[in-house]
Amino acid sequence: MARLKELLSSGEVIRLFGVGQLANHKIVQILGLLGGYHGIWIDQEHAGVTLREIETLALACRAHGLDSIVRVEPVHYAAIMRPLEAGAGGIMAAQIRTVQDAREVVRWAKFWPEGQRGINGGGADGHFGMKPLADYAEQANREVAVAIQIETIDAIENLPELVKIRGIDLFFVGPSDLAQSLGLIGEFDHPRCFDTIEYVAQVCNEAGKPWGIVARSPDYARHWRERGCRVFMVGNDIIAFRRGVENLLASFEQVVTKHSPGAPAGEE
Repeated sequence: MARLKELLSSGEVIRLFGVGQLANHKIVQILGLLGGYHGIWIDQEHAGVTLREIETLALACRAHGLDSIVRVEPVHYAAIMRPLEAGAGGIMAAQIRTVQDAREVVRWAKFWPEGQRGINGGGADGHFGMKPLADYAEQANREVAVAIQIETIDAIENLPELVKIRGIDLFFVGPSDLAQSLGLIGEFDHPRCFDTIEYVAQVCNEAGKPWGIVARSPDYARHWRERGCRVFMVGNDIIAFRRGVENLLASFEQVVTKHSPGAPAGEE
């Protein structure tokens, strides 16, 4: 399977699918069988996905050649470390605001000499104790993807310094919280939102750092692809389910309706 970090280094455009509110290993299996995605974004920040659920989702990802990245709250060391030990391929820290915040995430996610993550090879990532610890630590430092979200004014102001931090593989824009931070809740297409993301693109591109965004629509994704964006979250479980049901009902609209011709009285 191609790891996200490997794909980031290759220059390939990366497609992720988000699971959270409806997180289930069967969704991952369906996506793996359908193809078209490189990895699964597991949203622990908003959906409260449990560690046991992350273990199952990460296992399903590995079984179908998909990598996984878990969006976490960077509130403490265990929040970063536990999803990695559960077998996730990387972490994405939400609500990063300062250089210190970002450095702490790297320190918690990486083993020596890049960080100070505690050694415990007994998890899925250490092959349950069957991988020599030195090999385990080296492989984790080499393969685990570390991403931070750029979704606040503070992060925008600190971006020139954030892109200099060693160990961060991806800078991911959160349009919803970024719009909120600008005082423009829900106004994703407001010129100030676009100008701010243009600035993110400029800083990341000049520093040679990969950056990503939620693909709100094909035109929205195309706009940012033309400006160097390479990682897109293309849909999530809630959106896919809602649109699927809407399309399913629409396809039957002329056949099965509330007032179908010939419907027996009282059965409309």
